[in-house]
Amino acid sequence: MADLAIVFHWPPSAMDDLTVLDLMDWRERARVRNSAE
Repeated sequence: MADLAIVFHWPPSAMDDLTVLDLMDWRERARVRNSAE
């Protein structure tokens, strides 16, 4: 969840309703977005 907050500037309340699978999907998106090219 910290990855999402840092990369997408989301407050913790924005993630309250996400399922574990949603969190995993968004965490992968954050990893890809934040990775060095």
